[in-house]
Amino acid sequence: MPRNKVLLVEDDRGIRFGIRNFLIGRDYDVDEAETLKQGEELFKQNRPDIAVLDYSLPDGNALEILPRLKEADPSIPIVILTGHGSIDLAVRAIKEGAEQFLTKPVQMQTLLVVIERLLDSKRVKQRDQARTTVQSRTGGVDPFIGVSDPIKELREQVERIVRADRPILILGETGTGKSVLAAWLHRNGPRAEEAFVDLNCAGLAREFVETELFGHEKGAFTGAVAAKTGLLEVAHRGVLFLDEIGDVDITVQPKLLKVLEEKKYRRMGDVRDRTTDVQLIAATHQDLREAIREKRFREDLYFRISTIPLTIPPLRNRPADIPLLAEFFLRRFGNEMSVPAIELAPDAIEALRRYSWPGNVRELKNVIERGILLSDRKAVAARDLRFEVESPTGQDGVGFGDDMTLDELEKRYVEHVLRSEGGKVEAASRRLGIPRSSLYQKIKKWDIPSSRS
Repeated sequence: MPRNKVLLVEDDRGIRFGIRNFLIGRDYDVDEAETLKQGEELFKQNRPDIAVLDYSLPDGNALEILPRLKEADPSIPIVILTGHGSIDLAVRAIKEGAEQFLTKPVQMQTLLVVIERLLDSKRVKQRDQARTTVQSRTGGVDPFIGVSDPIKELREQVERIVRADRPILILGETGTGKSVLAAWLHRNGPRAEEAFVDLNCAGLAREFVETELFGHEKGAFTGAVAAKTGLLEVAHRGVLFLDEIGDVDITVQPKLLKVLEEKKYRRMGDVRDRTTDVQLIAATHQDLREAIREKRFREDLYFRISTIPLTIPPLRNRPADIPLLAEFFLRRFGNEMSVPAIELAPDAIEALRRYSWPGNVRELKNVIERGILLSDRKAVAARDLRFEVESPTGQDGVGFGDDMTLDELEKRYVEHVLRSEGGKVEAASRRLGIPRSSLYQKIKKWDIPSSRS
């Protein structure tokens, strides 16, 4: 893990050198500045973990820049040192946003204790926020529920690499649980005490992805009425999860590569580099090698993010796990709906086994939740289950009827694949194994709604 970084702004060279050498000896990195202007620039560019400012400096006093520093990043604790302390000054400094106010000559051990306590408090807040976010998004699902060989192999592979502070690429079909696995990797990885920040890149315009990742300065473009902090800043020292990274625009990819290789980036509309330290976890349902051949994804970025590739098997390849997953979701939603004793009827379990699960675990979760709502609250039966692709009986989910023509069967399956891919022709054509031009012809022939992405 990288060391904590302290920004020290002090114009007295002797005091500055003394504090710097003491902190370096305690395993801290130290950025130094002699003026408010230098300190503010280093604060915004390097994003320290904590800042220690002398109150009186050649170009003003620390209270003058406190509001600007807190606006740039309110999570960074600030300690003010002064040789002329007073209760009124201390109260004013705390009101302006300083976390601590110490008088000189400061005892080094006292300063160290203050720094460590403030950093501990910061980490606890970030961890609690990250856990709340991840819990609400993933529902705390264990990504390894099951007894099948594919899920056992995935668990064994993950346990070997989970402590490696390296980029991870999660591959798998839509709905297999890529975001759930990413959250688990964060909770059990080397940056578990830091923030977990995620962005789903699917279908997002280039400008939106860029401003979300890198942030922007006021006036950077029409509508930028205020500066915006990017997710790279929010995720500093933590984990950045980019879901559906294959959808990131080709013009944004070089900037992302620079972050991974040099830990540097620029806000939109800014002229100076900023630094960040994140572990990247990326995920996609796309074939990135095919995207490279089609010039939609950079090969150098692919090799940089795929240091550790993990593939989540589709649910249809792990049928032994379906009853266990269904039981997990039944208990979870049953407790939420105040029917904890509800059960799965034998015919429901059989219907779940027979279904092909094109939407994978996400679809299973929805089917169980819907089944509870439609049930008598004592047991979920086969008649209570509603699948994405239903048979004439509404139970086995195959979607084929004996009286259907081949043309009707093909139309229904194409509609299903397009629907499961969110109307995206490119993704659907890859899944169907046909050229996009052929799929467009079928869409036109049957008048099927779609997007052209």
